[in-house]
Amino acid sequence: MKQLIGTNLKRFLRDFKRENKRNMSLVLVLQSVEYPYNVGAIFRMADGAGVEEMILTGITPRPPNPTIEKVARSRSRSVKWRYRKETLPVIDELRSGGHSIIGLELTEDAAAYHQFSFSQKTCLVIGNEDHGLTKRTLGCCDACIFIPMFGKGRSHNVGTATAIASYHILHSTKGRHE
Repeated sequence: MKQLIGTNLKRFLRDFKRENKRNMSLVLVLQSVEYPYNVGAIFRMADGAGVEEMILTGITPRPPNPTIEKVARSRSRSVKWRYRKETLPVIDELRSGGHSIIGLELTEDAAAYHQFSFSQKTCLVIGNEDHGLTKRTLGCCDACIFIPMFGKGRSHNVGTATAIASYHILHSTKGRHE
């Protein structure tokens, strides 16, 4: 087995994308994700996964920020993103555009991410590292999903959880046609 580098790696990735078209679209809304490291990690993941857009709200730090850029490896330049102070108008806008609004949050009626049927146009709303999503934002979600934990911890890092859910959503073959 030989590791791919340089031109061979570029060709491999290009050919893989051509042969594996997705039927899912994903927008990420970050509600007051506080730490630049986490925002940078989500930017880098969003680029790799092919997220359609990231919308940063509340106190979420935004580029240009040296920590975001270092962790993201400058992927904030290749991911479509915007900032809005308030989260709820963004959710209303996305819903009117046909997106289902799914919170990534532990709630009493949340479904395990791998058991949920996502719509072709999904908005995943991610909350603050310590406090999660606000009650008002939760009230606007169509549903919530969670990442099951089998160890002693109760949750993953916000960047890790966002990556797990995003890749699952974008590469789901169970997407509903709406």
